[in-house]
Amino acid sequence: PIQTYNMMAHIRYATQGQVSLANVHPFQREMWGIQWTFAHNGEVPKFSHLGDSKLPSLGTSGRRSSIITASGRYISSSTYHPVGDTDSEAVFCAILNALKAEFDSLPTLPVLHKTIKRLCDEIIRGDEESTILNFLLGCGPYTLFAYSWPGSRPGSSVWNGLHYIVRQPPFATAQLVDCEYSVDFSELTTPSDRVAVIATKPLTNEEGWKEFQRGELLMFDYGLPYSSAEKCESVERQGRGLFSKVLRRRQRQRQQEQEQQSLAT
Repeated sequence: PIQTYNMMAHIRYATQGQVSLANVHPFQREMWGIQWTFAHNGEVPKFSHLGDSKLPSLGTSGRRSSIITASGRYISSSTYHPVGDTDSEAVFCAILNALKAEFDSLPTLPVLHKTIKRLCDEIIRGDEESTILNFLLGCGPYTLFAYSWPGSRPGSSVWNGLHYIVRQPPFATAQLVDCEYSVDFSELTTPSDRVAVIATKPLTNEEGWKEFQRGELLMFDYGLPYSSAEKCESVERQGRGLFSKVLRRRQRQRQQEQEQQSLAT
């Protein structure tokens, strides 16, 4: 079995874009000296069939998305651009461009949660009925964000959403839903392990699978879900926030958040 803190896998149905290596999930980019990965299931009209069109911008990145050369030609000043032709990669690049434009120092996990949620709301806004946005966003070796705006494609009864389960001791045996195969998780784990699995649909017939709420953003750390920026603060205080060798942390903002939380309690 594979042993890792954070693993992402994707089976592509290829509803958009050609069948090519450039369109294979998960996508990966480096930002702030951190590896970011992204996998998506759904349809995002704002980012579909762009062709040679300009990549839509999110957040504050729109105010600095292009520059004018001496010849009067407009060129993009965005850092991240799709290599393939899927809406998934376009969304990923737009999110990274927005985060890069938003922060000049490393954000804390609560701030990052708030910002990603705001960007997701922006992607959905105006296309609530036709957008299906379910994604995993990994940042570094430990932290994973998962967001779900579920739905069905036109003419299809297949529901595209996200579900998750948290397994912890005592580990038991589970039967896969789609084939006659069982997995004894006690043989693959240790008493100190805790594992969160996120999937489009429940993979096993055991109890404990939970469906994401519409518009819900969860951060996963050490196998536990955190549903709000406030709850992410506990992970930050444990020293498990983002780490970079090239970008300093937002110490001042973190101190202000801690002071505000102390006053609130």
